[in-house]
Amino acid sequence: MAFADLLDALGGVGRFQLVYTALLLLPCSLLACHNFLQNFTAAVPRHHCQGPTNHTAAATNDSGSWLRATIPLDQLGAPEPCRRFTEPQWALLNPNTSILGAATEGCKDGWVYDRSVFLSTIVMEWDLVCEARTLRDLAQSIYMAGVLVGAAVFGSLADRLGRKAPLVWSYLQLAVSGSATAYFSSFSAYCIFRFLMGMTFSGIILNSLSLVVEWMPTRGRTVAGVLLGFSFTLGQLILAGVAYLIRPWRWLQFAVSIPFLIFFLYSWWLPESSRWLLLHGKAQLAVQNLRKVATMNGRKEEGERLTQKVVNSYIQSEFTSVRTSNSVLDLFRTPAIRKVTCCLMVVWFSNSMAYYGLAMDLQKFGLSIYVVQVLFGVIDIPAMLVATATMIYVGHRATVASFLILAGLMVIANVFVPEDMQTLRTAQAALGKGCLASSFICVYLFTGELYPTEIRQMGMGFASVNARLGGLVAPLITAVGEFSAVLPPVGFGATPILAGLAVCFLAETRDAPLVETIVAMERRVKEGLPRKDEKGKKEDISLQQLGASPLIETI
Repeated sequence: MAFADLLDALGGVGRFQLVYTALLLLPCSLLACHNFLQNFTAAVPRHHCQGPTNHTAAATNDSGSWLRATIPLDQLGAPEPCRRFTEPQWALLNPNTSILGAATEGCKDGWVYDRSVFLSTIVMEWDLVCEARTLRDLAQSIYMAGVLVGAAVFGSLADRLGRKAPLVWSYLQLAVSGSATAYFSSFSAYCIFRFLMGMTFSGIILNSLSLVVEWMPTRGRTVAGVLLGFSFTLGQLILAGVAYLIRPWRWLQFAVSIPFLIFFLYSWWLPESSRWLLLHGKAQLAVQNLRKVATMNGRKEEGERLTQKVVNSYIQSEFTSVRTSNSVLDLFRTPAIRKVTCCLMVVWFSNSMAYYGLAMDLQKFGLSIYVVQVLFGVIDIPAMLVATATMIYVGHRATVASFLILAGLMVIANVFVPEDMQTLRTAQAALGKGCLASSFICVYLFTGELYPTEIRQMGMGFASVNARLGGLVAPLITAVGEFSAVLPPVGFGATPILAGLAVCFLAETRDAPLVETIVAMERRVKEGLPRKDEKGKKEDISLQQLGASPLIETI
């Protein structure tokens, strides 16, 4: 018998699981806002140089004429963003006159920004344009570096301290660092607090998913994992609406950060994972939590009959070989775990690189950034509905592999679409992004099911580190586009296809109970993966039936 059978005996997917999942997914929605926040807080508006200060617009009453005389035009007829004439060229006011070889200089007196769309951004505040434009990308890279560090730190801490403690701390850290980002007025402080915010992304998403998976019976895990994906979709739609209503970047930053203080307060009442408690010898607290679950699910009598002896009977065979401490080397020490880890390194890196390569520069599509944000969010809904159906009825491995390969083909197909067909290119990129988002959520669930409870958080943290490396590489691949426009779409398309092929080497986990220890994982691989659908019609499990269990009789 497995621990999932005990959860079935206590009500299965009952009221507790529904409320618990909702309380954990709500913060994930706003977490998605932070993940894409720099699309708006660091948006680059139209801009041009401030005119020479030794001349005034008094020379003409027409500000347009003054602009024409002081700022050269680019090839499209728009004001050059980074150059100005050293002296006003009044002859240019005659439409039949052109000047060749007029002396120009950089924007010594600053820039004039178009505030019709964005009232303020960090680009406007700290002039992150022209020679300083790389600092904007640096800020996003620092955020992704924080996500990478957080994956390593919180992934390890969660296996040692439990899932709840790092999650509660992450809520508080995000509320404080997010609000501080909006308060301080220096770019260096902004980058520091963005790094701290990035760390919390991993702490929240990894621990939220593990808590949901570990409290959910087997038959509810797929839907719970997909609901996590829909929460991210909801967050993207919320971000588009909030950013449209709140244009100043500081107030926008504050608006999506302060709710995490509320999440921090109520998270104290969320119970720790009983799986983790049992693994670390805290059976009494695990029994207390399970009794609360039984009461909330309308199985109070079954909960009252729970004892440490009864609970141990469900997990005795799987927990007897658990190690007291683990290290990252455990992810490579045994054959089955090593195979899983190597394949997932490829999958997470490739999925993340392609995903952020498409989703983190919405202005390149030439449409309203708010419309593109909504489009990129809405497209996830049908993609995830299809992913949900295929995960339930086909399998997790086939779903992840097919969505990755399809996404790669969609991105590569954009190479053959002419540049002037911008709407088609945007739609095709949105479809690719929807497939990548669906595969991302599916692989979160898939990874949690592949690793045993003993090292689940460490494994997910290590996998997430590879994803963040992919996120860091994405801007570099985009930068290569300055030399060859074909390389970025080929790079962002080929890697998901490679990842989809790597998924084919992993085991199917649909309807399979979670493994608790490394030894049990190796034994499962040798003996074959047990599946519930091979057991015939599942009988209703009760604690009364458990009393006659051979495990009980042998204790």
